[in-house]
Amino acid sequence: MTELQPIAVLGGGSFGTALANLLAENGQRVLQWMRDPEQAEQMRRSGENPRYLKGVKLHPGIEPTSDLAGALQQAELVLVALPSSALREALQPVAGLLAGKLLISTTKGIEAKTFKLMSQILEEIAPDARIGVLSGPNLAKEVAEHALTATVIASEDEALCLRVQQALHGRTFRVYASADRFGVELGGALKNVYAIMSGMAAALGMGENTKSMLITRALAEMTRFAVKLGANPMTFLGLAGVGDLIVTCSSPKSRNYQVGFALGEGLSLDEAVQRLGEVAEGVNTLKVLKARAEELEVYMPLVAGLHAILFEGRTLAQVIELLMRGEPKTDVDFIPTAGF
Repeated sequence: MTELQPIAVLGGGSFGTALANLLAENGQRVLQWMRDPEQAEQMRRSGENPRYLKGVKLHPGIEPTSDLAGALQQAELVLVALPSSALREALQPVAGLLAGKLLISTTKGIEAKTFKLMSQILEEIAPDARIGVLSGPNLAKEVAEHALTATVIASEDEALCLRVQQALHGRTFRVYASADRFGVELGGALKNVYAIMSGMAAALGMGENTKSMLITRALAEMTRFAVKLGANPMTFLGLAGVGDLIVTCSSPKSRNYQVGFALGEGLSLDEAVQRLGEVAEGVNTLKVLKARAEELEVYMPLVAGLHAILFEGRTLAQVIELLMRGEPKTDVDFIPTAGF
């Protein structure tokens, strides 16, 4: 279904650009907003986004713009692909223009001071908007290069889910629906932390068994934490849980994995982030997640271990040794173990 009015994509990063391309290929007119007028001009001139998605041609249906109010006035469906640290600051001044809009958060992060997910910030800024979350195993470069990909649109608003499915669903991009917005969004935010650890393990040459153990225990830890906050554990068996965790923990294209890999090679955290040149959400998420897990008394040894490596001067080898010495718990928290 082609929209008569344009769809707005907020954010000039790699994922915002990949989504804008998908929408335009589906026949939609897309207004892609970015804060930097020079970047918008460069994209208009060169027909690509050299800063964040080099080598990928922009569809002619995309109009890069640095006029946020103008883009929001024209569009009803708005995909928000801004870094978690910039979302509130960018949208608060235009809150009045967001009433009644369909706002879809695509950012996998948690706000540091409040522990709010991006859709909760959107709700706060725009209480009269209709809110959804897009999350899944969606590496921006692969989406842009038309690798077969699936994602999840999550909202209790069925009409909103259908609208996003119609706009984004295409030849190489499948869009599934979920009503568990909180679980889907939490899965997307939490897995970034574990991708850092997987990148470190890869750089240090750890075996496939070790990587598999880390990913599986990460899933157990994520689910335990999310259920404590009210999410449905079954959500974590889907694309936005285990699907996103696998791709982020096993792909060198993942930003969080790249930061972990650089740390495993001996770089400091500052050097690793500098080498990447883009925000790795997992570093921000880790700090707030450790504090919240302690507050809620949720057992998260991998989070505590990674925090010890990044901020307390421990090595990955020390942390893994501590983990291996820990008392074995049940394999899956939500299956009774009576009779074993």
